[in-house]
Amino acid sequence: MTKFLFYFHDTVSGKDPSAIQIAQANITSLSPTSFGLVRMMDNPLTIGPNINSKVIGRAQGIYGFTSREERELLMNFNFFFTKGKYNGSTLSILRHSQVSHEFRELPVVGGSGVFWLARGTFTMRTYWYNATTRDVIIECHVVVLHYRTP
Repeated sequence: MTKFLFYFHDTVSGKDPSAIQIAQANITSLSPTSFGLVRMMDNPLTIGPNINSKVIGRAQGIYGFTSREERELLMNFNFFFTKGKYNGSTLSILRHSQVSHEFRELPVVGGSGVFWLARGTFTMRTYWYNATTRDVIIECHVVVLHYRTP
């Protein structure tokens, strides 16, 4: 079993965003929940909440706003580790996430490399959010069972 903490930075604003809009429904601009908006992400994973902290990998995947009533997401992404003892390994996440909840628990449904046949839990909490730019830093706690050791 492996437990660890890291942060991912979902930046949708500025000249070099890490998450970009790839689709939206005709009604998305009228929706207070961004219903129908879909983004592709390639977010840095860092050991601390500061964007200048050591980068240990990327959160790569797609998420879409799925509710007309609340800000809820369908998230499908991989944590791809590029440094340290997990270099080259991935964890796969697939889940519905209720953004309004302080803590969101998502299942780890697989992995590769060190995390071959991984199963576990990924708990996320919004560490920081800018309501104007919609940039966000997510604190991630992972507990995962796997068959290989680093």
